[in-house]
Amino acid sequence: MRSKSGAIGSLSLTERSVLKLLDEHKQLLPSELAVIEKITTQSMSQILNHLTELDLIIRTPSETDKRKVLITMSAAGLELLYKTRHERDEWLAKALQETCTDTELEVLIKAVGPLSRVVNFE
Repeated sequence: MRSKSGAIGSLSLTERSVLKLLDEHKQLLPSELAVIEKITTQSMSQILNHLTELDLIIRTPSETDKRKVLITMSAAGLELLYKTRHERDEWLAKALQETCTDTELEVLIKAVGPLSRVVNFE
């Protein structure tokens, strides 16, 4: 099995997105994740199987409907997500400081709001 420290590099963009969604929503059904990601439930099942193998998520039967399984992030998943975010943020801050002028940084800061709206547009 791959080490957890190197696990994020082995994850697909959709698998990374699932971890982000679980961090935001705390728990979701596989069908909800599939709808959000705009993929089939079968594809989501494969993604969840891989994340389970890496001990990054936990599957818990619903207390109200035993046919349903709730997906949450494991402690290892949270640790990996936060560590990866921290490393990414440090890299980005360094890259911006070393490659952009103060004027360029101001332009980028002003562009973040509009770019966020575009990225989150459905």
